[in-house]
Amino acid sequence: MAAHALNSGNPQLALRITNALLQADRKNHSAWHLQAAAHAQTGNPGQGRKSAARAFRFAQDDGSKYQMAQLASRLAFQGGSPTLSQYWLRRTAIYAPDDKAEKLIAKDYETLRRINPWAFRLSGGVKPSSNVNNGSDTSISIIDGVPETGSLLNPRSIALSGLVSTIDTSLGRRLRQSSTSETRLSGRLHLQRVALSPSAKSEAAAIVAARPGLPMPRNSDFASTYAELSLSHAFATGAPGSGGSARLALTAATSWYGGEKSYDLIKSSASRSWQLSQSNRISIFGSAEDRLNPRSAGYDANVYSLGASFSRTLFGGNVLNFTLGLRDNRSKFVNTTYKTATFRIGYDFEKPFGPAKVSSGLILGQSEYSAFLNPIEGALLPKGRQDQSLYADLNLFFEDYDYAGFAPMMRVRAGKRMSNLSLYAGTEFSVSLGIESKF
Repeated sequence: MAAHALNSGNPQLALRITNALLQADRKNHSAWHLQAAAHAQTGNPGQGRKSAARAFRFAQDDGSKYQMAQLASRLAFQGGSPTLSQYWLRRTAIYAPDDKAEKLIAKDYETLRRINPWAFRLSGGVKPSSNVNNGSDTSISIIDGVPETGSLLNPRSIALSGLVSTIDTSLGRRLRQSSTSETRLSGRLHLQRVALSPSAKSEAAAIVAARPGLPMPRNSDFASTYAELSLSHAFATGAPGSGGSARLALTAATSWYGGEKSYDLIKSSASRSWQLSQSNRISIFGSAEDRLNPRSAGYDANVYSLGASFSRTLFGGNVLNFTLGLRDNRSKFVNTTYKTATFRIGYDFEKPFGPAKVSSGLILGQSEYSAFLNPIEGALLPKGRQDQSLYADLNLFFEDYDYAGFAPMMRVRAGKRMSNLSLYAGTEFSVSLGIESKF
């Protein structure tokens, strides 16, 4: 009778019938479904979404849950809540019957992301690492190949193994939008915490025993927190449809390390991209950063960076990309005044290897300190400090094992940092496990 009332254009009668059915049985999936449809016909999508949510809850099979999540998403959008619509669309993805349905869900989600003035991102992971503190491979200070007598390093300065956990979240609100531009206010919070392994604690304890008075490293010594607020304006450039774009941003942020505030900062940044052809894209980017209220002279700096990237889509959909970055760190303290250049070659495979989509990268780095004060002896190094680094990473994304559009990823990273001062030379091997969104 309720279904007939709906089909006959009498949603009010359908509501009275479904209300009576639900008084008899609050878990009646079909009654909640019919009630959601009746609310939609009466122009009450908010109540309809609530009824669809109840129908989803009491559905007995995946097909019904998929149908009800889709209905709840549509009604949430009709009710003016694209965020709730995105939430229900992700729940729809859990019960998608096939790949075609998943692709349609991803397409709808991208549409909602463009419509929704709010944007929320959350990612995180855990990383077992052989060097959680970016420390030295040796416990003895060696300068230009010559060991210093009696120069046992602080246990916080040697490479310590353990587990690194991170959470990175951001929330943004679009303030203004046109067909060719967008202005957005966003905030970000990045947390990183470290748990030292038993072997790292034993190694540190041995150094403390040899040099009484040195502090034992604690997990909290390597914890970092970064919070920022950013105002950005992005806009299309060049001829309409050419694919060119630019972005300007102003950022205010605060950084903490080891439980203490390191500095505040103000940063301005800009980027510009050109779509050279269907396969080739090039970008340039730069920023200027002024650090304020530093904890010490070592954190007081002006930082300037400039970079460029080039990507090319190859036959078969694979992507080859190159990125060059330059950084000039100017500080009142000689040890934090340096110049760095990094070069990365990346390769992304379009087709998966077994269950995983694969991407990889190779990073080369060079840092130059024209003057450097030996932190152990307190004297300037005759040749300054020179660092070289080489790192490789392999990223695996298991998109077929997703839940609500979130799938597991694994990143393997290995590399070595060389320096004429052994305090800053070290190796790293780590395996990161995390979650990323498919759409």
